[in-house]
Amino acid sequence: MALGAAYATLAELKARLSNLEDVAIYDDVLEDALDSVSREIESHCGRQFNNTDTATTRKYGPDEVFALREGAAVSRWVRVDDFYDTAELVIESGGTTWSGGDYLLHPRNGVIDGQPGWPYCEVHADGLLRFDSGLSVTAKWGWAAVPAPVKQACLIMAAETFQIKDAPFGVAGMDQFGAIRVRDNRMAAAKLSRYCRDPIRVR
Repeated sequence: MALGAAYATLAELKARLSNLEDVAIYDDVLEDALDSVSREIESHCGRQFNNTDTATTRKYGPDEVFALREGAAVSRWVRVDDFYDTAELVIESGGTTWSGGDYLLHPRNGVIDGQPGWPYCEVHADGLLRFDSGLSVTAKWGWAAVPAPVKQACLIMAAETFQIKDAPFGVAGMDQFGAIRVRDNRMAAAKLSRYCRDPIRVR
């Protein structure tokens, strides 16, 4: 899916909602719900899950460089936007194009907790190379495919967004903590939790 597209389709949402598969009167409202919820997911997770077909360049300043000392060694890396393909990857710093042996990409092999399909989001300098002039990265940005939990969270939240008109004052009921508001969906939040980028890093 292209950048900016919803994370689920109108047909998938209508199949989730009863008696709407053959009804077109609500299509615009449903598509608006999918679009708005997809943007909410991006804001919540701090990333987007679609992708670009062509490689473009993004720049990262020297103030975005992280360092970690392990004994006498210091490792340095830059947290970059997600990119899913290395075929057209170009990394430059200080006017110098790095070779493949000059850096490491994380997560290694695109695997986290044994699950493949994750994009790369960190560029680590190998050896004595530094990022004093920042970093320029040319890549195909985003994810190769929208993760299934993200799509499910989109459908859950879009269905609730559509149905909120039937909930008085936006309240769906009560639990031991008080009012349950339909926009505070615990299931969707749980599905998205492992996809949230952590903004707190040790420099």
